[in-house]
Amino acid sequence: MGTFGDKAAILSIDGGEPRSVRVGQSAGGVTVIAVEKDRATIEIGGARRTIRRGQHYRSDPKADERQSVVLSAGPGGHFVTEGTVNGGAVRFLVDTGATSIALPAADAVRLGIDYRRGVPGTLMTANGPAPAYRVKLDSVRVGAIELSNVDAVVMERGLAVALLGMSFLNRVEMRREGATLTLTRRF
Repeated sequence: MGTFGDKAAILSIDGGEPRSVRVGQSAGGVTVIAVEKDRATIEIGGARRTIRRGQHYRSDPKADERQSVVLSAGPGGHFVTEGTVNGGAVRFLVDTGATSIALPAADAVRLGIDYRRGVPGTLMTANGPAPAYRVKLDSVRVGAIELSNVDAVVMERGLAVALLGMSFLNRVEMRREGATLTLTRRF
């Protein structure tokens, strides 16, 4: 959920209350190996994993459990999370007001998406009309949730961060509890 410099990580283990765990210490079967500005390296059952602030990690999901992820609100109450688009890393801002996933053109180019082959159009944004290209993404992953064939738009200007919009969010259940948002795959 957070860090204290390079000294400790703030973890919520098995959905419990957040707790500070210092480097080298263990809590609930989780050992903190290292901490950096926005990430921590943890060890569970002998396996190491680096997780970013707000990222959810489940070491041994049950076969009958649906895919889910728990996000923590950042400064200002916004939910920002790391994910992937077509296998490439993307930082998303959760935006229930966005009809679909929206990518800045720079992210699309970095991810190898030839967005100009998409359907050109104009979107109405909070800042007025903006040109955009409609595309289909092969895969979008946030935490343990991976969806295929997801609608998106690519904007050449006016967008600084990728938006995790309703083309993804309509396919998950959203449950907000205080400063956490749980997404659970529906289909």
